Amino acid sequence: MRDQWFKLRRCGPAALAVLACLLVASTWHVFGNVWDEPEHIAAGLSLIDQGDYRYDNQHPPLARLAAALGPQLAGARLPANASTSGEQAGRDILYHSGASYDTLLTLARAGMLPFLLLLVIAQWYWVRESFGAAVAWWATLFLGSTPAILGHAGVVALDVPVTALCVLSFWLLQRWIIAPTLKRSIAMGVVVGLAVSTKISAIPFLALGGIAMLAVQLLLDRGNASGAAPERRLPASLLRYIGGALLATVLVTVICIGAYGPYLVHMPGIAMRVPLGVQEFMLNIRGVEFHNAHGHPSYLLGETDLMGWWYFYLVALAVKTTIPMLLLGVPGLAWLTLRGWRARQLGQMVPGLLFATLLIFCCLYSHINIGVRHVLVLYPLLAIGAGAAALALWQQLAAPLARAVAVVLVLWQFSTLVTAYPDYLAWFNAFAGAHPERILVDSDLDWGQDLRRLSQELARRQITDVYIAYRGSADLTREHLPSYKPLWPHQQVTGWIALDMLSLKESNHGYDWLQRYQPLQRIGKSIDLYYLPPP
Repeated sequence: MRDQWFKLRRCGPAALAVLACLLVASTWHVFGNVWDEPEHIAAGLSLIDQGDYRYDNQHPPLARLAAALGPQLAGARLPANASTSGEQAGRDILYHSGASYDTLLTLARAGMLPFLLLLVIAQWYWVRESFGAAVAWWATLFLGSTPAILGHAGVVALDVPVTALCVLSFWLLQRWIIAPTLKRSIAMGVVVGLAVSTKISAIPFLALGGIAMLAVQLLLDRGNASGAAPERRLPASLLRYIGGALLATVLVTVICIGAYGPYLVHMPGIAMRVPLGVQEFMLNIRGVEFHNAHGHPSYLLGETDLMGWWYFYLVALAVKTTIPMLLLGVPGLAWLTLRGWRARQLGQMVPGLLFATLLIFCCLYSHINIGVRHVLVLYPLLAIGAGAAALALWQQLAAPLARAVAVVLVLWQFSTLVTAYPDYLAWFNAFAGAHPERILVDSDLDWGQDLRRLSQELARRQITDVYIAYRGSADLTREHLPSYKPLWPHQQVTGWIALDMLSLKESNHGYDWLQRYQPLQRIGKSIDLYYLPPP
């Protein structure tokens, strides 16, 4: 019996990760491609096929290569005369390759599953080391039942990959700060390099998180200096930190450049050819900075704006997070941070410290307010707080009422796996009410994912003509739609009308005239179907 329990403890995290992947994979057939998927696939194939990284160079290639590998093995290729538009090139690959659209999209999405596996397993081992196995189990279960995580793991996007690698990096950063050995410096540099090679947002997340952890550790060291061993005194610690940081920085740079492969290019002002990664990594950073400085069209609470709102992510987290995780996670993180400070233990303070640091940074800095996915890295931290709080309610507050509250909240959390299925991407909690489109839209509710459901519903109703207002990256001419016409803003028509939420909310009131009528049906979570009889 003891041997079986030991095997369960060893295999349990991997089993949870596999179950999460199976749950995500079961949703693939429901949804067509979301907005960013064609371009991510095209960018990855351009690097694999032609040694050129030509599409949307704000993003490094690691996750895109993972998405493109399956389609490439199935015979998909980037045409030699491919479009200069990444969206169009991706559409051409999906719709005009030897393998079918469904096959290629499935293979591309399968490339995201290793990152979900990594996220769940890294979370478990990190939490187990800092808080014990019991908290690790609960934190991992809370994470694996978070709709935002499952929804974004089910599409080709960079947010779950960078979250997974950031979580692993946080753990290794924590270990390195507590004891900056050579081995830990190397491990930290390798994993941080992989994280930055996935998405540029990993740079501020990991840099700010690492600085915050190091500052707190130095405070703890200084407070304990009189009783500490000589090797833990402040000057010696600083020297080891500086040396380890320099080594890790070299490794990060090598990995970020190497992620683009062995290809060489000419750069202006440099006589010799240099690795493609030297050129592209600098373009990644400049591209993100330019995008953020110039903003992005955003929608929040009935308003549109180019530069966003400082409170965007606070609202997004409030309506896109399960209520049990909010009720348990935030106070749980505060409690762990206070307990860690009193015990002079950095490991217990790290989740709350990181959560506050990264949330404040995103609120104050980001002008690209297009979804909770940009702060997806906060969910593993919230899950740690929720897991610790749920366990504390059960173990430390043994009163029947406290235990009943814990049971209700945990069951409520896990029930979301059923009630939200398969729409984890577009799921909102009860705070959003019946019309979440009044709060958030882009990638939180409508990312173009419900076009397949629309075609199925039109076929079921035997509709032969329809007006469609759709903002997504699918090729409508290649979808299984009846005869259709685009519905332009301010164009008032009669007959069958399909209107997606992005068009409704981000078209400068161009479809407000339709709000006088009641839709017959909400297709999926993001498309309203109307019938307006002729006069």
